[in-house]
Formats: sequence, structure tokens, C-alpha cells
Amino acid sequence: MSDLKGKVAIVTGASRGIGKAMASTAAGLGINLVIAARGEGTLKETAEEISKKYKVEVLPVSCDVTKLSDLENLVNKARERFGRIDILINNAGVSSQYPFHEQPIEDFEKLAHTNYLGYVRLIRLVINDFVKQKSGAIINMVSGSTLCDPVPKNFIVYSSLKVGLRAFCKGLFWEMRDYGIKVTSILPGVTDTDLTGKLKDITTDTSRLMSTEAIENAVKFALTVPANVCPLEIAVINQQTPWTAPVIPYRQQHPGK
Repeated sequence: MSDLKGKVAIVTGASRGIGKAMASTAAGLGINLVIAARGEGTLKETAEEISKKYKVEVLPVSCDVTKLSDLENLVNKARERFGRIDILINNAGVSSQYPFHEQPIEDFEKLAHTNYLGYVRLIRLVINDFVKQKSGAIINMVSGSTLCDPVPKNFIVYSSLKVGLRAFCKGLFWEMRDYGIKVTSILPGVTDTDLTGKLKDITTDTSRLMSTEAIENAVKFALTVPANVCPLEIAVINQQTPWTAPVIPYRQQHPGK
């Protein structure tokens, strides 16, 4: 997109980790934000922090991406506040790592509604705004695990949903490109965030974990390329902790459980 100053972006899962990093990157480009996450207190703190640092408007909206009504409220609040939506950064996600025969069945629905349907539904809710404007950028956080065939052990439900999301994003690009809409998938490797920080024994040397900086640079690249260019996929992989030699153990303390 050419002139980003004053544009409006929705960012999900934005209160911490990769989502907060991407929201900050967008704010640094002069983009006003609607940031979403479930934790209202942390979300408001993040909004104040980003707004103060980058001098942009930041609207926090509490949102559970598994609920269609929350997604509709998020989009409506963005339209009410700013009158338009120019960019969608889909980042909200949950993880569940188990050998399949031990994985709780209730985790399947949570993974599907957050990591796949949450993305597709939110895109559907904003896509007609982009079609009408004949412009827009959609950035989706997919997963570096989708580059592995077969997908990594203990991640087969999580990763297969991400494989489906990756396929959807490619198809969406081909449908939307004639409307001037860009669709970019980011495929990150194992990253140093609150999520990985809660996993026991993820690595003996935490300095080997990739920081969010590389992902921030990927987002900036996707948003600042010329109007006639669309980075379809950007794989940002940590060479020292590859998916093909998983650093996440069988037995662990599962975040959020």
C-alpha cells in the first residue's frame, strides 16, 4: 500500500507477543489501530502504550475470536470509530501439543474455531469493505509447521488446520487480486513469546529462540511493497530450532489449561 499514514488496521491477538509486535510495527508506519484480544485489562494497557509511543489512535476491543458475535462487534466498532478498515492482521491463536491418542477431544473445537474459523469469519466480515474500496491488505499468521510433510509430531491437529488456512489464503489471493486486495501469509518458526515461555524445557538455551523482530520486518515488508506487488507467503524460520526437530516436548505444562 502506498501512503499508510492514517490508514486503519484491525489486529487480533494483539495484547502481547507476536500480535503486539505486529500492532506496534503498523503503528510505527502511522496506521491507526483497532486491537483485539480476550484479556481486557492487558489490552487497554497495550493500547495506551502503543498510542503514546507512536502518536496514533488505538481502539481496544475485547474479543473472543471463537464467537461470531464478538467478531461482528469488533468490525462494527472499527467502522463506528474510524469509518473505514484498510488492513486486517489475523494473529489470534491457540496451541495444543499432544500425541494424538492423548489429546483432549475438547481441544479440537477450540483449535478449529480459533486458528481457522476465526480467521475466515473475520476476513468474510471485512472483505466487502475492501472490495468496495478496491484496496486492502490481509495478513494472516499461519505456521512454519505447514512447511513440513508430514506435519510435526504432537502438532498434527494444530498443523493440519494451519495447512487448511494456508490453502485458503492462497485461494483468496487469486480471487481478490483483481480488486486490488493483497493477501499475505506469514509462516513463522518457533518464536520467543509468552506462549513458548510457558513451555517447560523448550530449549536449553533460550537465546536460540527467534525474536519477534524478524516477523515485524516481514509485516513491514508486506505493507510497504509497491501497489502492484503482493508477497503471497513469507516464511520466517529459526535455523536453530526447526519444526522438523521439535523442541517442544511430549510432556509439558499446557498454557491456558
